Amino acid sequence: MRGALLAAALLLPAVASAQVWRSDQGDGTYRNPPLNADYPDPDIIRVGKDFYFASTTFANVPGLTILHSRDLVNWDILSHVLPKLNGAAEFDLKDGGSYRAGVYAPSLRYHAGIYYLAVTPIRQHTRIYRARDPRGPWTYAELDRAAFDPALFFDDDGQVYLATSIGTNGTITLHTLDKTASKITASRVIYYNKGAEGSKLLKRNGWYYLFNSIPNKLALTVSRSRSLDGPWETRPQIDDTTGGHQGALVDLADGRDIGFVMRDSGPIGRVTNISPVFWQDGWPVWGTPDRPGRVPDRARKPIPGGRFTEPPASDDFTAVALGRQWQWNHNPLDPYWSLTARRGWLRLRAVQADQLWWARNTLVQKGQAPRSRGEVVVDPAGIRPGDVCGFGTFGKYSAAIAVVGQPDGSRALSMRVTESTTAGPKTEIRVAAIPTKTPRLWLRTEMDFTAATALLSYSEDGRSFTPLGGTVPLVYDWRTGTFQGVQFALSCFNPGAAGGALDVDRFTLSRF
Repeated sequence: MRGALLAAALLLPAVASAQVWRSDQGDGTYRNPPLNADYPDPDIIRVGKDFYFASTTFANVPGLTILHSRDLVNWDILSHVLPKLNGAAEFDLKDGGSYRAGVYAPSLRYHAGIYYLAVTPIRQHTRIYRARDPRGPWTYAELDRAAFDPALFFDDDGQVYLATSIGTNGTITLHTLDKTASKITASRVIYYNKGAEGSKLLKRNGWYYLFNSIPNKLALTVSRSRSLDGPWETRPQIDDTTGGHQGALVDLADGRDIGFVMRDSGPIGRVTNISPVFWQDGWPVWGTPDRPGRVPDRARKPIPGGRFTEPPASDDFTAVALGRQWQWNHNPLDPYWSLTARRGWLRLRAVQADQLWWARNTLVQKGQAPRSRGEVVVDPAGIRPGDVCGFGTFGKYSAAIAVVGQPDGSRALSMRVTESTTAGPKTEIRVAAIPTKTPRLWLRTEMDFTAATALLSYSEDGRSFTPLGGTVPLVYDWRTGTFQGVQFALSCFNPGAAGGALDVDRFTLSRF
């Protein structure tokens, strides 16, 4: 009995979940989505036994997330392609910033020992990144034009192509690249598919398959042809009611294909589903023969066995670098944050900004469905008059309980909500000033994605929490919000020219 208890205890760290959602059910099945968080515009490839998943990150830094898996169900964050964004002042939160823009819709491929990633930053030409290792470093060549939602493709003879459909126009252009994938040598229109974007180009058994998102219908189509120049035949595949609207296929080592597809999922953002696929008369069909045309909520794992893994979430800030789960809202101001000024703590120095939306060095990580609680322990001793430093949500509505430095040098708690609108961000102060003198504060943000609301609270002893300001909407908005699922956010700013700092001891993610 003692041996059995010891064995069970040794197993606990391996199965304890840092994430709110666990896809792998431990019985050979999984639930969709594998990651119940905002990982949009997926492109997934297999290299040997390894799967790599590239995802959109917009203005967040580091940018362009690369995830890794051995079974398409258990994923971890491997790296980011871009340490910082370059080429536009917007990436530094100038000239209106780059919320809803930045970098998006990457196309990931592997050929002859090199990983390639095509992406088109806002108002810039398309870049083709390359690396020998998906962990980086990545270098890039810039093409002479912009290709919206680029689809990189290596044909059997090694010829390199880039397919693109501009916006929702539906005219699909095929660019021929040189063998170094750094220069366009020719271009031609190969097809018209009304409303199409988000192209992905694959080849199976002598057929070319062109997958396209039809955003105005939230649907996915697949077209096939024996030649890249057509004629193409198109069939509808699935839509958001049956599984998603942007994706394609990834092959397994045994020759099977698995589908991956993005689905709009409310305030959590756009999640990626993994689906069985079977072939019928030379066409891929999502789902199973007994339930065709539908991504299953639960299915057998594509590759059985393997161990449970997941991206990190909670953080005690003892490492020499920020955890892979963290990103900045735009390029950070490096002198204004530190993991070494106070060992074991994250120090956020107050940046100059008149409100949260315009504050650089806001540190974010993805909210997780269905319900996730983020809690931080902070030391407010470094807060100076005018500082507004705290923790909360970030999105269309960005709410925070902040420690505010008072003119007399004292500190008070405030709860405020900033809404991003077509006229610009506007801030509502729901609770103005609750005096506090405690040397430690616990700040808690609970996101209920099923109810689409968040509740913020604080504690001075870590046991009894007091809600402030009422509930806050959780909203996914691509027009005026961030075009992302709602995120947890640590922020520190001061409308004046100088300020102090907030020290953060730890962040803990849990279910509630």
